[in-house]
Amino acid sequence: MRVLNLVHQYLPEYVGGVELYTQSLAHELVRRDWEVGVFYRSYCAANTLTVSSESASSESAGSESASSESASSESGGSESGGDRGSVVTFAAADGALAPTPRFLATWRQPALHAHWLAVLEQFPPDLVHVQHLMGLPTSLLDVLRARRIPYIVTLHDYWWQCANANLLTNYDATPCDGPQAYLNCTRCAVARAGSTATWGAAPLLWGLLADRNRRLHPLLARAAALLTPSEFVRRWYAAHGAPARHLQAVRLGVTPPPQPVVRRKSPDAGVNLLYLGGLAPNKGVHVVLEALRGVTGAIRLSIAGDETANPAYVSTLRHLADARVAFLGRLTRAEIWRALAAADAVVVPSLWHETFCFAAHEALTAGAPVLASAMGALTDAIRDGVDGLLLAPGDVEVWRAALQSLVDAPVRLATLRAGIVAPRQLAEHVDQIEAIYHEILAGAA
Repeated sequence: MRVLNLVHQYLPEYVGGVELYTQSLAHELVRRDWEVGVFYRSYCAANTLTVSSESASSESAGSESASSESASSESGGSESGGDRGSVVTFAAADGALAPTPRFLATWRQPALHAHWLAVLEQFPPDLVHVQHLMGLPTSLLDVLRARRIPYIVTLHDYWWQCANANLLTNYDATPCDGPQAYLNCTRCAVARAGSTATWGAAPLLWGLLADRNRRLHPLLARAAALLTPSEFVRRWYAAHGAPARHLQAVRLGVTPPPQPVVRRKSPDAGVNLLYLGGLAPNKGVHVVLEALRGVTGAIRLSIAGDETANPAYVSTLRHLADARVAFLGRLTRAEIWRALAAADAVVVPSLWHETFCFAAHEALTAGAPVLASAMGALTDAIRDGVDGLLLAPGDVEVWRAALQSLVDAPVRLATLRAGIVAPRQLAEHVDQIEAIYHEILAGAA
């Protein structure tokens, strides 16, 4: 059977959670004898369709070592039914986009629509798995409806309700609970524009934001299934108008390390903490650094993440850091597992509603307890006092007290480590995805 993934961007051009998940799922399905394609928007060139073959035999999911060999380029591409053992990728380009044109692409994008029609002829799918639609026109899914091609949607974030996708306001960077008559959304749009003069266009912005969601909601209603990465996200979408009968929580799975993690601990080293993830204000790394400044005793913090994405925030973090803090930069997959093996605990101080958080699940896979903000899907992933601690988001004093308690009573870490149950692995997740695919295809037949 043939499945085509539809995603807003992809590796190696962009590396993020949705992109890595799409690749790992595609590679695992190919290894199970599915024919798999990935259609995505590329921002590299103007109006081209590039067809490539990506080997699924290497350990590329979640790594930076994915192999990709170009098969053809330019609109029309080459004949491609998909080689066994490879994923066929279709990079549809229509030029680079600033945030505003990317937002407006929801309504109309003729070049991408034409590329989509070409791919459906070249790689006719039995099923389409929509991973993300940001920067892509809704007309792509209208075509599927007209051709009676079933599709499912994984709700990786809140984009289908929130144009920011993360439920964080642009005006004060605090979490919100979705559109409130689109007045808060309009305020966000004005703040993003960076000029109070934009308030003059507020009625137009309000209309666009309301119409955006009026267009997206029917697309969810027509999906054969709506999958969420956690129970928290399922509950959130159910409470915000998504068709409850289609919603299903399908927990993601972690790709385990090639070899079992052997925990490394230096004698008299104190408490070794690790932060692993993006370096942006909504990740709350500054909260841990501020808390750490008041902690006494032997404790260290290593921060692993790409420092080039948000240099201003990284500069703030370096200003807050003292001699006990080490910045590791961006790590390879092998280096990530080594860092996890050396960590006594992993901190996840997020200030937004995480939808899954691979860092927390990989920490548990490596046997490291997790100190996490008590919000979003982290409340599903961490059992407070059993395999980690759930702490008040953004509360420096609460985080400081928690860190000090680990220094004062390190036996507490051993207790939390003993409570860890290994998270779900990727293979188990794909088992469930396959079952959903087969059920939908049987119904379509």
